[in-house]
Amino acid sequence: MKDKAKESGSSGAVYGLGFIGALIYYISTATGFWVGVLGVLKAMIWPLFFVYEGLKFFGA
Repeated sequence: MKDKAKESGSSGAVYGLGFIGALIYYISTATGFWVGVLGVLKAMIWPLFFVYEGLKFFGA
């Protein structure tokens, strides 16, 4: 069980860095309070946008 935890550690770091980057981007471009709240919610699900845009780019 410990081996599996070690193997998946880097994906959590990538998600965490992506979350922080998305959070900074969405909050810095927000024009109001509720747009900033929406930005926080978007930052939580940034991988969804990433995969969607990637599949759209590759024509899948």
